[in-house]
Amino acid sequence: MIRPNPLSLRPNKMFRSLLITSALAVAVSSLPAVAETSEEKGLAIAREIDKRDIGFGDSQSTLTMTLTNKHGEKSVRKLRLSTLEILDDGVGDKSLTVFDHPRDVKGTAFLSFTKILEPDDQWLFLPALKRVKRISSANKSGPFVGSEFAYEDLVSFEVGKYTFKWIRDEACGELSCFVVERFPLYENSGYTRQVTWVDQTEYRVQKVEFYDRKESLLKTLDQSNYTQYLNKYWRPLKMHMVNHQTGKETTLEFSPYEFQVGLNAGSFTPNRLKKIR
Repeated sequence: MIRPNPLSLRPNKMFRSLLITSALAVAVSSLPAVAETSEEKGLAIAREIDKRDIGFGDSQSTLTMTLTNKHGEKSVRKLRLSTLEILDDGVGDKSLTVFDHPRDVKGTAFLSFTKILEPDDQWLFLPALKRVKRISSANKSGPFVGSEFAYEDLVSFEVGKYTFKWIRDEACGELSCFVVERFPLYENSGYTRQVTWVDQTEYRVQKVEFYDRKESLLKTLDQSNYTQYLNKYWRPLKMHMVNHQTGKETTLEFSPYEFQVGLNAGSFTPNRLKKIR
């Protein structure tokens, strides 16, 4: 019987050893050098939300605002909303809200210029007084014309206005959502933090919980009936805000949006508020 020379096996063993070593090296090199922190993941999610909404230009919509008090009594208002996108990292978008109904608020107009870390510029035109009132930076947490939306709730979402922290992933209805905390950097904010539910497919904010300066749950916002425009931009056609501390609610129901209608900076100036009809 001829026995194989042990030396003749070494090249094959060495070859297999090299293959295994190479495979391990590739596997190790493909792993991230540093694990993503909760803060980094939260920021990445926020940036993706922002990125998916870039480039819409301008938009218009009409909406119905329904106010419900703690006894269930309702009052209804009709409004128009216009938005101008500002493609500048240092500032945010501009928006204009005009009331058309009922008669006692008809002609009331609210203009907002979103800033990042500086106080947002906001003005309110009250037709009964026939003057434009600039809203103090210390008063942005106050209610917007008697609704459960604060003035600071009505500015555009800008990543630089917050720090972020991913908490967990969980189901939200039929969707899978990221749950992310955001902490306002604006020193006069009425909130210490906001907890958001963002769907993992389209990065649409489904729900927001607002916590007051005492760290108590103040309000919950639910956004639904999302509709896509221009094959890219998603907008909720219903927003429902509940104030857990007062028992009051505000519902906003939007008509379909129109995009790229030709608005410009001249449509969004404080001096123009008195001339709006």
